[in-house]
Amino acid sequence: MHGAPLFGALAAEASGADLIFVCLPRCHAEVAKSTSLNFQVHTFKGDTLTKVDVLPILELLATMDAAVLGPGIAHGDHAGISALCDILAEAPCALVLDAAALQRKTLSLVAGKTVVFTPHLAELERMGIDPKDLAHQAKQLDAVLFLKGPTDRIVGPDGSVTELTGGNAGLTVGGTGDALAGLIAGLMAQGLEPLNAAKTAGTIIKKAGEELAKDYGFAYGTKRVIRQIPRLLR
Repeated sequence: MHGAPLFGALAAEASGADLIFVCLPRCHAEVAKSTSLNFQVHTFKGDTLTKVDVLPILELLATMDAAVLGPGIAHGDHAGISALCDILAEAPCALVLDAAALQRKTLSLVAGKTVVFTPHLAELERMGIDPKDLAHQAKQLDAVLFLKGPTDRIVGPDGSVTELTGGNAGLTVGGTGDALAGLIAGLMAQGLEPLNAAKTAGTIIKKAGEELAKDYGFAYGTKRVIRQIPRLLR
């Protein structure tokens, strides 16, 4: 799914991050390059993520301030998810984990790292976390848990809970979760600590949806949401 990582990269770009690196299948290289002239595109060895890609990606992550991992990898791609887990275990930078990176085993793989998890309810259940137990889990993980929904629940490593209301049904369109993850990572790369990055990004995405609905109803799409980010951040 080439759109998922590219939406994340566009949102990170819109946050003001200086350099954006995109890792994705070789068959998606040209669309990635044409999406933004600012993207530095690094392709997998082939058209899926495999074990041979792990070391080159880890070497790239060693130079990064923050990274989004997970978007675009199919849930049925067992080889890809296995390689992704190897990357998660060794990744040296701050991480925002979404989509295929949200597995039950992820919790132990990233222990001790700086991490923001961005699941929706189904992904939270796949991770084996009870929605009623978010504060305890965030403390145990020493991480930020961002549960996406009509009301977002953002839980800090100290167990504090922030609820973000607003937004609208237009934000259920594919790609807005990827944009949220990219925005969080972009803000973290610029020095915002993870909990504040998550709160800021969640607030901006919901506000963008509200403003766009005035002109487009619920059919505004993710690219228009991303275009709102610089102005709303300012």
